[in-house]
Amino acid sequence: MKGLLKLEELAEFILGIFIFSHLDFAWWYFPLLLLSPDIGMLGYLVNPKIGACLYNLFHHKALAIMILAFGFVQHNQLMMMVGTILFSHAAFDRAMGYGLKYEDSFANTHLGKVGKERN
Repeated sequence: MKGLLKLEELAEFILGIFIFSHLDFAWWYFPLLLLSPDIGMLGYLVNPKIGACLYNLFHHKALAIMILAFGFVQHNQLMMMVGTILFSHAAFDRAMGYGLKYEDSFANTHLGKVGKERN
């Protein structure tokens, strides 16, 4: 089942690339900005609860889709790019096995344990 879920997330990542290719930005913006949602990890410098909250905010696909849709309705290419980057990044992370975080530990995700705690 995990392989099937990872394949689905990979398809969503490819969808993000497809959407980005229809925006009016140079192609190199995509790889440059792809890891930018990980800024949410800075919350872990405060404590795990703040870290999980910020991380999950920057990695929630529903929020990404709402930003993308808002940009589409408003004909705002920048908002569409932000939504696409957030969506693509979340899909990429989940394809790699990194899920939304629980408040107790960065390694505890909705997809299971990650990193050293996985073993």
